Amino acid sequence: MIPARYGPVLFSFILSGVMSLLVSGISTFRAVPVDQGFVGLWVGAWLTGWLFAFPAVMLAAPLARKVVARIVAVDG
Repeated sequence: MIPARYGPVLFSFILSGVMSLLVSGISTFRAVPVDQGFVGLWVGAWLTGWLFAFPAVMLAAPLARKVVARIVAVDG
């Protein structure tokens, strides 16, 4: 098992991977017909996107948490 202290990094890694997979898939689908090497182009776009998405999520997550904490009402 992975130690709990790596939870935020693992979360960011998985989230950025899934989101970049979906976004690159949709973008590739809209740009290239499926029969013209779609999968290869999609994988290339996904890996490039993930390379940028992972650090972006790592940097944006703390800011997003702070913004949400200011917007959401505290129960009690």
